[in-house]
Amino acid sequence: MGLNGRNNLARSEPVSGSSTPRLAVRIGRIEMKNPVTVASGTFGFGQEMAEFYDLSRLGAITVKGTSLFPWRGNEYPRTVETPSGLLNAIGLQNDGVDSLIKDKIPYLRQFDVPIIVNVVGHSVEEYAEVADRLNDVEGVHGLELNISCPNVREGCLAFGSTPQATAEVVSAVRKRTKLTLITKLSPNVGNIVEIARAAVEAGSDALSLINTLLGTAIDPWSRTFILANKTGGLSGPAIKPVALRMVWEVAQNLDVPIIGMGGIMSALDAVEFLLAGARAVAVGTANFVNPMAAIGVIDGIAEYLETIGVSDVNDIVGTVS
Repeated sequence: MGLNGRNNLARSEPVSGSSTPRLAVRIGRIEMKNPVTVASGTFGFGQEMAEFYDLSRLGAITVKGTSLFPWRGNEYPRTVETPSGLLNAIGLQNDGVDSLIKDKIPYLRQFDVPIIVNVVGHSVEEYAEVADRLNDVEGVHGLELNISCPNVREGCLAFGSTPQATAEVVSAVRKRTKLTLITKLSPNVGNIVEIARAAVEAGSDALSLINTLLGTAIDPWSRTFILANKTGGLSGPAIKPVALRMVWEVAQNLDVPIIGMGGIMSALDAVEFLLAGARAVAVGTANFVNPMAAIGVIDGIAEYLETIGVSDVNDIVGTVS
């Protein structure tokens, strides 16, 4: 298996041998068997991907954004490919937290993997109420507060745009949950470190960064926007340099576990995030290109560690110089 190749990401069996490095990491109180989860919104609720591999191989599963009540999402078209990326304006369509608890979490409980629920809301109280309802749900280990989606007109990004608003929503949710709290940050801000610090001081156990970059696409022949929403979130390889820079900046200034994401297509992409200071990584857009992408990243990280003679993945975190 190659560490770089996008088509060589899919070994179906775990790496074996007495020299296999230790891959386990800890995010808050979440014990992950390896540092790889999946980015919310790119993996649904796991049922489709379970046709390709045992989901227990993942370090964690981060499910689609979940709100207090069902959200319809944005009008179509919602996605458009761009050079080295994908623009989406799904609008966080979902069936609501009650449906998640009743219909989706029971399915995921059959797998030996922590479940992280991405939480969205139109108001601080909606975030807090979703957190409260998930507090004692068997199998749910953590909440990822999505205060950074650029595709919702009311809520989400508005809460992640200033330190004050970030602190308000994180503090409200912290009071309502005992679960590990992870705050997902937006790159569409002036100072990412200020937002990150506000989240941590308000009670966030960890951070996810980054969410998508705000962008658009235009059809020159019809002279119209391609997305019905006009703007959308850019993901994929095009945003990796921005994501890496922001992960490194936050890691340099705050002592907090970071889940790095943004354009990870291969194991070496993931390693770059670990070196920059991320404790774990999330594979997102790559899941659309190759359903086995996350498994390839897990195996590739182990291969990288073997190659450089390091026995524990935690030993390379934040060691870039």
